[in-house]
Amino acid sequence: MTKQPQPWPPLEEEIPEIEAYTVMLRLERGRSARTVAEYEQDLRCFASFLGSRDAMLAAIQEDVRRFVVTLMRDRGYSATGVRRKLAALRSFFAYLVAEKRRAANPVEGVPGPKLEQRLPKVLSEAEVKKVLETSIAGRSDELRLRDRAMMELFYASGIRRAELVGLNIEDIDLEHRIALVLGKGNKERRVFFNEVTADAIRQYLGVRPRSSDQALFLSKQKRRMSLRHAWYLFRTISDVSGIGKRASPHMMRHSFATHLLENGADLVTIKELLGHKSLATTQIYTNVSIKHMRKSYDAAHPRDKQE
Repeated sequence: MTKQPQPWPPLEEEIPEIEAYTVMLRLERGRSARTVAEYEQDLRCFASFLGSRDAMLAAIQEDVRRFVVTLMRDRGYSATGVRRKLAALRSFFAYLVAEKRRAANPVEGVPGPKLEQRLPKVLSEAEVKKVLETSIAGRSDELRLRDRAMMELFYASGIRRAELVGLNIEDIDLEHRIALVLGKGNKERRVFFNEVTADAIRQYLGVRPRSSDQALFLSKQKRRMSLRHAWYLFRTISDVSGIGKRASPHMMRHSFATHLLENGADLVTIKELLGHKSLATTQIYTNVSIKHMRKSYDAAHPRDKQE
C-alpha cells in the first residue's frame, strides 16, 4: 500500500509575509484561488518543519535540502508533491528578495527529485462507450440528463474537472459546438464538442431548474457543482459501468487525447485543445498511443493464439 503523506501540524503564529505573498498572487499574477491555497499550504508546511516564522524567513539552502529529504524519506511525499513544494518556496523567496526582505533565494541550487516516467492511463474506446451509456439508477430526469451531458462533454472536449464545473451557460455555443473554457492560470481557450454532446446539453437545458447561478451544471441545491461532487459523480458512474477500472475525469482527458491521435489528429491540434503550453507535454500521448495500439494488436492477432 502507498504510504500516505504526513504533513506537519500547522504553526499557531501568524505569518504576515505569507499572507502578503498570497494577496500578490491573486491580485497581480491572477492565480486561481485553488493555486493560491495550495501554495499557502506548502509554505506553512515549510514553516512548521522549521518550527517558527523567524526560522522560515531566515532559512538557508541547507534547511531546504533537509526539508526535501524529510518529505521523501520520513513523510511519504511523492516526487511530484515535493517538486510542487519547492516551486512554492522558490516563488515565495523570490518575492522576498524582490521586496528586499532577503539578499538571496535559498531554494536556488536545490534540485527537485527526479520524476518517474509514467505513461498516463487511458480507457479504450469500448470502455469509454460503456461509461457514457451508463446512468445511475433512480435518478430524476433532471439529474440523469445533467450527468449524461457532463460525461459526454468530458470525453468530447478533454477538459479538466475544474474547467467543466467552471462553465457558465453563456460559455456554450451549441450552434457551432464550441465551449469557452477558463483553464490554468486563468487563460481562456476554445474547445470543440461533437453533435452527440450538443444534443445531450440541449436535453439537459430543457429540464435545468431555474437558478440565479449561471453555472451550466447545477447541484441539487441549484448551485454550481463542487470539484468534489463532479469527481464523485464520475467515479460512481464509471464504477457502475462495469469496466473494471478506477476511472477518473483526468483519465477521460487522457483517453480523449489518445483517441484523437489514434484516429488521425495532429499533435499541434491536440495541444491547443488540451491547453498545454508546450508541445513536449503533449508528445507523451504518442507513447501512450503506441502502447495502446500494441496492446490491441497483441489481443487481436491470431498467430500467437494458434497451437
